[in-house]
Amino acid sequence: MVNELLARLGLAAENSGVFTRRWVENPGGEWLESINPSDGKVLGRVRAGSRRDYEECVAAGQEAFQNLSRRPAPARGELIREFGNALRERKHDLGLLITLETGKILSEGLGEVQEMIDMCDFATGLSRQLYGLTLASERPEHRMMEQWHPLGKVGIITAFNFPAAVWAWNAVVAGVCGNASLWKPSPRTPLTAVAVLKILQPLLLRHEALGAATLFVGGNDPALWMAEDERLALVSATGSCAMGREIAPRVAARLGKVLLELGGNNALVVAPSANVELALRAVLFGAYGTAGQRCTTTRRLFLHQDIAHPFLDKLMKACGSIRIGNPWEEGVLLGPMISAAAVDKALEAVTQARREGGELLCGGKKIDRPGFFMEPTLIVASQAMPIVRQETFAPILYAIPYAKLEDAIEWNNSVEQGLASAIFTNHLLEAEKFLSSTGSDCGIVNVNIGTSGAEIGGAFGGEKATGGGREAGSDAWKAYMRRQTCTVNYGNVLPLAQGVRFDV
Repeated sequence: MVNELLARLGLAAENSGVFTRRWVENPGGEWLESINPSDGKVLGRVRAGSRRDYEECVAAGQEAFQNLSRRPAPARGELIREFGNALRERKHDLGLLITLETGKILSEGLGEVQEMIDMCDFATGLSRQLYGLTLASERPEHRMMEQWHPLGKVGIITAFNFPAAVWAWNAVVAGVCGNASLWKPSPRTPLTAVAVLKILQPLLLRHEALGAATLFVGGNDPALWMAEDERLALVSATGSCAMGREIAPRVAARLGKVLLELGGNNALVVAPSANVELALRAVLFGAYGTAGQRCTTTRRLFLHQDIAHPFLDKLMKACGSIRIGNPWEEGVLLGPMISAAAVDKALEAVTQARREGGELLCGGKKIDRPGFFMEPTLIVASQAMPIVRQETFAPILYAIPYAKLEDAIEWNNSVEQGLASAIFTNHLLEAEKFLSSTGSDCGIVNVNIGTSGAEIGGAFGGEKATGGGREAGSDAWKAYMRRQTCTVNYGNVLPLAQGVRFDV
């Protein structure tokens, strides 16, 4: 299956991981192995780039930017529209590769490609809607307006759990805005990145836009090169809070722009009036979808004390019915974690939670089979436990009873991250309180919808240690452009603003 799939996507057992204006045949970096987390076997190898290869990527992007930025935005949108169509044709194969390389179930792999397609549709429309404002001038016979210009070269650093969609959030919007982009994917998912650029390459060639999207596969060092590179006007980085703390100061030191999408320790509140079956379904996907390896994964569950016991009984029963196995197989809902080290870290968290007084209701063990599988885990905890305030990227859910909604809101806000949160209630006042300025402090706040998963039409991102960045829909496009305020005097006198007089 694997060899045929790779061939259909233009991949081989060994691949170059550097695309500039062309594929670099012999990059100067090390070989990276792409491991199938379902069985620990090697899917293929990708050759990483050297510092010299990196310089070629940046140079290609700088040259392409000069061309791309002069084109009308709708012409740039046409390239993105064709890319979306090309993704439609390769949706199944690319989705299956994502499943094989990350371990997420096939419907999620296919959903990730659909998210890329949706972003292309969104960006194509956006190419005709890069609006500026006409502003009221206080001076007679003056016109004041805002207009937007592309930034230049944009660096994109992505994580393993969404190895293609997050790049698309950034690259296709940055592209219609007139920017060139340099992509450094996770070294754990290099094949997906190479496959995406293989799909895009002929379109770049046809549109005479080679260099507008470049790829540099590598380890951690290239991310630091990008952060310190003054030629990159913006660095968009997705990953852990620790990664963000490495990247952000380096970009700030050169007064560059940064867009950070970092960790999430997301909470879901179930109030007494909630539709229990609806909440149960949301908790199951939120906590155990993608094996708990989403930044929007539900990690804390605040249950009102009046419904906590019956809800936990239902949740334990549902956990026992989750089918675990090879993620490409029909009916499987829980695939592997990304690596053996990830499983070990999750098991350490379970041990710590029990040491701190948590009650393990189910799961908590590594599954005895090939690959990197862990049981869906449910732990009754208390807000006082330090482990609850840490983000563990794993299928571990901490259930915490609460008495008053004010307590649940305070606990929701007590962690350093501020990405996603949700409340299940049929009580209007509770919903509005959770959504208010004194409610959840997260960038994404939902009512009767879980924390995990978001539509591309809304701006995605969070507050506090989550980084404060916004990607995808709404007006997130403005992050990839520079604002210019322009005033035109069409009169014959020169009045100054604020009534200042300077008569000579």
